[in-house]
Amino acid sequence: MRRTVFFDRRELNRLLGFYGRMVAAGEWRDYAMDALPDCALFSVYRRTSEAPLYQIEKRPEESRRQGAYSVRAIDGRILRRGHDLARVLSVLEPKRMRVVD
Repeated sequence: MRRTVFFDRRELNRLLGFYGRMVAAGEWRDYAMDALPDCALFSVYRRTSEAPLYQIEKRPEESRRQGAYSVRAIDGRILRRGHDLARVLSVLEPKRMRVVD
């Protein structure tokens, strides 16, 4: 029997923190989370009635090969994969919101 995949507390804190920054910047307005047998999804929307702009996926079975995390665009393209969630999310960071020393 397969177990359902979820985001853990650390991952959720990272995702919701990033989501909050994007909402404050006016980029995103809504999100949805799904827990499926093979992956966990965090989908972000510009408007509630639209298809998701991006989906952040956690697929534990891919963790050894390409990394458990990936970001998919609305057209299905994988924008980035990796083992580190913060690094994978950086592909969605707008240029004007970069951290400066």
